[in-house]
Amino acid sequence: MRGIAYIIAVIAAVGIMIGIGSLPVDSTPANDGLGSAEAAVVTQVAAMAESGTLTLSVPEMMCPFSCYPRVKKTLEGTALVTSVELAPQKVEGEIDNRQVIVNYDAGFKLDDALEMLKEEGFNKNEMVQ
Repeated sequence: MRGIAYIIAVIAAVGIMIGIGSLPVDSTPANDGLGSAEAAVVTQVAAMAESGTLTLSVPEMMCPFSCYPRVKKTLEGTALVTSVELAPQKVEGEIDNRQVIVNYDAGFKLDDALEMLKEEGFNKNEMVQ
């Protein structure tokens, strides 16, 4: 009888270890060394309170025929993004301004959008304005 109890305990311990090991690790400090006012701005950027427009820099977006459509499709697949447009370019048919204009609804999470772009291979993205 004790043997069965020990086996169950071992199985439970292994399950707990696997569960803890699969949790994501947040290696960034709580406020990245920012003051409380700056940390509040970062928090506000993470979940937009109102609908609006922002510009994202996507330095790895090189061409209007493959890269831009992937960026557009990825961002428009993000919850609460209403549209994505390529920022004005100097030369038609080329991307010389690697920015997109994102229109979003209230509740949009910038972090989620940037993470989806990373998953598509666009790693060095940031909000311009």
